[in-house]
Amino acid sequence: MAEEKEEVKTFKDLGICEQLLEACDDLGWKNPTKIQAEAIPHALEGKDLIGLAQTGSGKTGAFALPILQSLLEASEKSVQPFFACVMSPTRELAIQIAEQFEALGSGIGVKCAVLVGGVDMVQQAIALGKRPHIIVGTPGRLVDHLSNTKGFSLRTLKYLVLDEADRLLNEDFEKSLDEILKVIPRDRRTYLFSATMTKKVKKLQRACLRNPVKIEAASKYSTVDTLKQQYRFIPAKYKDCYLVYILTEMSGSTSMVFTRTCDATTFLALVLRNLGLRAIPINGHMTQSKRLGALNKFKAGECNILICTDVASRGLDIPSVDMVINYDIPTNSKVRLSIFLFLACFHNS
Repeated sequence: MAEEKEEVKTFKDLGICEQLLEACDDLGWKNPTKIQAEAIPHALEGKDLIGLAQTGSGKTGAFALPILQSLLEASEKSVQPFFACVMSPTRELAIQIAEQFEALGSGIGVKCAVLVGGVDMVQQAIALGKRPHIIVGTPGRLVDHLSNTKGFSLRTLKYLVLDEADRLLNEDFEKSLDEILKVIPRDRRTYLFSATMTKKVKKLQRACLRNPVKIEAASKYSTVDTLKQQYRFIPAKYKDCYLVYILTEMSGSTSMVFTRTCDATTFLALVLRNLGLRAIPINGHMTQSKRLGALNKFKAGECNILICTDVASRGLDIPSVDMVINYDIPTNSKVRLSIFLFLACFHNS
């Protein structure tokens, strides 16, 4: 009988260098996740990657560690500004990715710039003038700077990462993404990470990856094994009452409530606060500072109920959420992969 391969147990086994091992240890990363264990060795060999994994599976580490190790090796020969560009569909996810790059690269002097909407472009241009190693941003704002910020280009780019690629390929981002792909070097490494493999993702794979290694750490549209999923089919006129009942019964828990519209997040948060519940909204109509403020209050436990649109549905690193509720059934069920309780309704005739 053939011997089974020994499981990888540490980042050192994956080939990560000593400086980055120390950073992983400082962050409390003791063992690689499945996507990290499978992706990092191929990335260190210089291969393009397609990584399919659940939200919260450690995808950022899977691409950040190989990029930082390559940057460290290249920087021994010369300074490497604009070395890698990471694109994400949401501002909050972009900021989170940059924070992880900075935390992992703190010991080797890594500089990051975040290019997202809702923030002053002049301040971002000043950050670009300092020639950062890593650019993290949303496609629209990145195109704005490529067009308008003097002296900024991505001609030296060595790595391109598309995080939550299926979301990046919807109609809101597709034109900007095409413009970016036209002006970056063809001789680069490309990493494409997504929770789902759609037809558009396959099309992008053919367009910008060279003989990629496909790593699938989760089955299509899967949820984590420990998730308990329920469905409640109730009259429309009782929907708000039932939501309040659930949140009151789970008052000691952290909860995320997803709605279809921005106005609904504000309305529900107001109703719940008037009933004594610690709720806060987050949606695309809020300023960036207010969105980040709401997210930070939720993470810090100041508010334990986050009322949100799909702006918070993918990729955000929220350490502990006990309950997630679809107040409205999502128009695209593939988008919200981490939800467990549906509040569906029927209308009385």
